[in-house]
Amino acid sequence: MTSPSNERDAVQTSGGNGSGAGPLSGTVVVDLTRALAGPHAGMMLGDLGARVIKVETPGTGDDTRGWGPPFMRPEGADDSSEDISTYFLSCNRNKESIALDLKSEDGKATLEALVRKADVLLENFRTGVMDRLGFPNARLLELNPRLVVLSISGFGHDGPEGGRPGYDQIAQGEAGLMSLTGSGPDDPQRVGVPIGDLLAGMYGAYGVLAALLERERSGRGQVVRTSLLASIVGVHAFQGTRWTVAGEVPRAQGNHHPSIVPYGLFHCMDGAVQIAVGSEGLWKKFCAEFGLDPQADGMATNAERVANREQVIAAVEQAFSKIAAADLLPRLADAGIPAGKVRTLDEVYEWDQTRSQGLLLDLHHPELGKIAVPGPPLRFFQVEDGAENETTRAGHRPPPGLDADAASIRAWLADGDGS
Repeated sequence: MTSPSNERDAVQTSGGNGSGAGPLSGTVVVDLTRALAGPHAGMMLGDLGARVIKVETPGTGDDTRGWGPPFMRPEGADDSSEDISTYFLSCNRNKESIALDLKSEDGKATLEALVRKADVLLENFRTGVMDRLGFPNARLLELNPRLVVLSISGFGHDGPEGGRPGYDQIAQGEAGLMSLTGSGPDDPQRVGVPIGDLLAGMYGAYGVLAALLERERSGRGQVVRTSLLASIVGVHAFQGTRWTVAGEVPRAQGNHHPSIVPYGLFHCMDGAVQIAVGSEGLWKKFCAEFGLDPQADGMATNAERVANREQVIAAVEQAFSKIAAADLLPRLADAGIPAGKVRTLDEVYEWDQTRSQGLLLDLHHPELGKIAVPGPPLRFFQVEDGAENETTRAGHRPPPGLDADAASIRAWLADGDGS
């Protein structure tokens, strides 16, 4: 049940050498989501080779089509042409688009036909909207007992605040992430990307894959639920157990690790570098390279260094003060100390290592021409006779124009053989 090729199909030309269709080739996903959490989940499944059919609101489409600037002007466009949001481009590659009014008879009938032929349905409406549209979960699974339904909400589908609308920055605050981020306890900061949305999409895709695997055993689909709240709490990691086990309330403390010292950003003669001295062995190597005493008072063990954080930071920055960053990083590497620079995004995408991992895709957009977009973070390999053959999806589709694939999707639905 893969999508027919058309003029929007394009081949990855930057990084990687995948030659496969992807592990989800043949899987059909109906994506009713908008904004970011759900579309990110859909894009992840598309990157794995699934056919993702994006259902959008007629006339306006996904909310993110209007989010900007920056917008890009189509090639040869006149004043009546719609500019294209780079936000939309970031989360909708490898999808087709059909515009449906889900309150109309045609919209409902078309969605019903899509559900019957789909493997997965994604939705992030507010709780109760799918019921009011006539597609509660019971109805979806009656139409297609093998369907996996992913439902993403802001704060959960039930509980005392179930159904509360979710926006990323609000969720970052409510779920405690902002209290851990910033220069200090009185400077809460949001993460520089909508991490709650992105995590909900990632957890959602992870849940879909688990449900598809379980379906192979049971033959039945099921409903998978996650939320921005759950996804952020799900990555509290050691900060969570600092409270739940040790009774400490973690607070923001800038660019230094709360439990490992020295580990963070340190200033040098002409800038800054980041180091991670994550063991006592590394601490001894670090001290030997930069003339510090590893057994100095207050610095002999990690626990002592954490308790005397400011003393250690001052000692490290004093050692770095007469060394340029360009000289410091090779010295750290030669000493075996994990280290790195802080790159701007233009530097990241120009970095040979980024490109070598397939993390930049060159695509041909039907309106914008050649565009580059961030690539998928997973690669797949089959190993035979000791040789690795990459099977990562190789042909990637640019984000679709609104309703651009309606004709081919309707033709596929009218084809009764299920192909």
